[in-house]
Amino acid sequence: MKPPTPCMDEQQAVTRLKQGDLTGLEFLVRHFQVQAVQSAYLILGDRPLAEDVVQAAFIKIAAKISQFDPQRPFRPWFLRIVIHDAIKAAHRNQRSISLDTDSANLMEWLEDPARSPEDWAETAELRQKVWIALEQLPAEQRAVIVMRHFLEMDEQEMTDHLKRPASTIKWRLHAARQQLKKLLSAYWIGGSE
Repeated sequence: MKPPTPCMDEQQAVTRLKQGDLTGLEFLVRHFQVQAVQSAYLILGDRPLAEDVVQAAFIKIAAKISQFDPQRPFRPWFLRIVIHDAIKAAHRNQRSISLDTDSANLMEWLEDPARSPEDWAETAELRQKVWIALEQLPAEQRAVIVMRHFLEMDEQEMTDHLKRPASTIKWRLHAARQQLKKLLSAYWIGGSE
């Protein structure tokens, strides 16, 4: 196996992987694993399961890399696989996420390390309320919220990635936002529960 090239880019990594060189896969894991696990986690609410989904997705792309068009960006293709697999895992497990879980610790894991402790303290309560509300959405609705607001995809990208009509994506976003609004209304009106 060749040592990793420090100035390798995404396209070179894909080319190497297509040639059977695992340094390409190493590069892709280093560059996309954190965002992929965070995306899966936001859908599943279970960190070990999210990590398993992402690991399986990397194995899947290594096996199917010949199907990837190197003229297209890798990130959207890979994240579509992760999100699809996370939704399937959520359905398979049919688990509702326990609200007894220490949500503060879960949110710390997703926290931006560049933020100051003061910023964290100011938003901790809101983050906890949003997290609890997000946990109560169906997997498909969590997925569109994650794609739109965490991965910053537009509706056309979401339509392409989920292979669903634009009307379905818009409906899921609308329904998810309405449900979140309803779940968070007590927080907004009363200041806290």
